[in-house]
Amino acid sequence: MFPGPLPFFPVGVMFDLDMAQGTLYIVSTPIGNLEDVTLRALRTLKEVDLIAAEDTRRTRKLLSHYQIHTPMVSYYTYNRLWREKYLLRELRGGKNVSLVSEAGTPGISDPGYSLIQAAIEKGINLVPIPGPSALISALSISGLPAHNFLFLGFLSSKSGRRRRQLKGVKGEPMTIVLYESPHRLLSTLKDILEVLGDRLTVITRELTKKYEEVARGKVSQLLDKFARAKPRGEFVLIVEGKL
Repeated sequence: MFPGPLPFFPVGVMFDLDMAQGTLYIVSTPIGNLEDVTLRALRTLKEVDLIAAEDTRRTRKLLSHYQIHTPMVSYYTYNRLWREKYLLRELRGGKNVSLVSEAGTPGISDPGYSLIQAAIEKGINLVPIPGPSALISALSISGLPAHNFLFLGFLSSKSGRRRRQLKGVKGEPMTIVLYESPHRLLSTLKDILEVLGDRLTVITRELTKKYEEVARGKVSQLLDKFARAKPRGEFVLIVEGKL
């Protein structure tokens, strides 16, 4: 027999049997302008025990701006494997951790995806703190259909494989969205022109930052434009789907 009355749990409330485990918060941070951060994100960054940041220098600017003094560790592509073990150990020991990417929403074309997968496998509770995303910001001002779209992230750095990736979506009617770095922008535009044709395209650069730029036109026009001056910054390309 039980020594006393059973505890009352409200209907619909789930409890983790391992109450000692912490929570991993997936926190979206500004892609440029430091004002583009939610109140919930700031509160979460203040209250967690640890922040895992892809770029600690960039994250430190945000924390300093809002006078947040939470301890921070680096978590990026080249230290990912051994840093994951440390973070999972902290989480399983009861620490709450915020994961932040270099900018925007973690897990989208950055190493955060690996930690999220590992946390799921270990039964760690995950909570998303939504906010800025370069992908959505660029798409929202593109003027191209956004009711459904195909996001490719970063294409391969090798032209042959990149062209094969583009051939795979050549017949896709949905709007195509991808990220690109400045030193590969021209070669990627050339491949898009040759594989997909001279489609209407929107290129955004350094969104929400001082030198924000939005360029619209056919691929050939944009290739000519960016060939005249060395591309700088981070780019989002939104390409018209097959008509």
